[in-house]
Amino acid sequence: MNVIVLLADGARADWLENAMDSGVVPALARLRADGAYHAVSSVFPTVTGPAYTPFLMGRFPGGIGLPGLRWFDRDRTACHWPDYTRSYTGYQVVYANRDIDPHAPTIFELVPDSVGVLSPITRGLPGDRKLMTLSASTALRAAFTHFLGDTRAMLTVDREVAAAVLDRAGDASYLFAAFGSVDKLSHAVGHEHPDVLDGLRIVDQTVAAVRAKLERRNAWKDTHLWVTSDHGHSPVKRHEDLERVVAGFGFRVIAHPWVFGLRPEAAVMVSGNAMAHVYVDLDQPKRPFISGMSPKARALAPQLLELPSVDLLISPLSENACEVHSLVGGHAVISRSDRRYSYARQTGDPLSLDADATEVSAGHAHEICAKTPYPDAIVQIAELAGAPRSGDIILSSANGWDFRARYEPVRHISTHGSLRREDMLVPLLANTPPKRTPRRTVDVMPSSLAALGIALPSRLDGESFL
Repeated sequence: MNVIVLLADGARADWLENAMDSGVVPALARLRADGAYHAVSSVFPTVTGPAYTPFLMGRFPGGIGLPGLRWFDRDRTACHWPDYTRSYTGYQVVYANRDIDPHAPTIFELVPDSVGVLSPITRGLPGDRKLMTLSASTALRAAFTHFLGDTRAMLTVDREVAAAVLDRAGDASYLFAAFGSVDKLSHAVGHEHPDVLDGLRIVDQTVAAVRAKLERRNAWKDTHLWVTSDHGHSPVKRHEDLERVVAGFGFRVIAHPWVFGLRPEAAVMVSGNAMAHVYVDLDQPKRPFISGMSPKARALAPQLLELPSVDLLISPLSENACEVHSLVGGHAVISRSDRRYSYARQTGDPLSLDADATEVSAGHAHEICAKTPYPDAIVQIAELAGAPRSGDIILSSANGWDFRARYEPVRHISTHGSLRREDMLVPLLANTPPKRTPRRTVDVMPSSLAALGIALPSRLDGESFL
């Protein structure tokens, strides 16, 4: 038995479904006809890098050390002087393997003959099975693609990914490959633009070629092939300069790309760009939570909540509880205990659930949120707010907004990162029907292990749908 996971980075669930219905991607439509198609929940933050951990580790990203695309190292143990910050958009992507929890295994470590193509997490892959990943030439080309704003250059990279997948398909028990052009093009021209379909067509052609190869070998019936995504996309028209906003409230701020400052008081770490971690009282080596904040820092959250760019504001109270605020929806408290989750309305119902929830399972919590504007929000908020490296204030942007007005080589007209449906719901397309309905992207990794007959490690956040 073989497992092949193809990740179309940035593909939104309804968008892929429309592409199949309209005949744009016939190979993917054939997969759906033979197997199944589901819209599943990604993770918070819905950003490339952290949102890969479900597929490669079966874990939510915050708890294993990747709270965002950018973060501040309050205890100064992972990041270096003088700024103690991390950004995976540049050369520091090489630190991802070091930043993740060493006790949480990757699927590459559990399946020795794995192959990874353009994967940001590669721990457990020997050099000859780590393709197009962190090599000097690939890093240089990716840098030129990003910083020169040449989004269509990612189509060339994706064609090379497709060639690598076709070359190794059927020769590895587990193969993971990431295609990045859907995401890059969506940022530049909008997710609904016809040009974005050029990236999806490469994925479709790859599926067709892999299927033909494995059918010639009589190996298709012994292969699980899944096409999925790490996050969706949503239109953005207005860009909040969150760094300058916080500075305007009287704080000395560091934020990427200029992370050096004299005695900084706040760190603004944007991801996506529709979510952000804001760290305050930076001189404290441990998270102060609300009760331990200085009066100036404690006053920041109400000021940020007044911004039209902010949809949800999350204030961690402890490692196991947080407040969720909405300017128009009031606030509630989310807590977790031994993998049970609670939602208690206080002055309103910010997640639009119409009811409280008391110590429900992760599965039940998913069902409660499934039809709301914020799929899987209870679990995702609880897990990220409790993560040691998360900010003291966590923001999810309002519809049509993001939090980064400067420094993007391409001015974004589509964004992601938030808890909103457009960002959270992603496709899961399978060539064979699952035994149960998949819920989350974290279900893919344990399902891969189950298909290969490999015992599941402890403490996974997902469940096998096989």
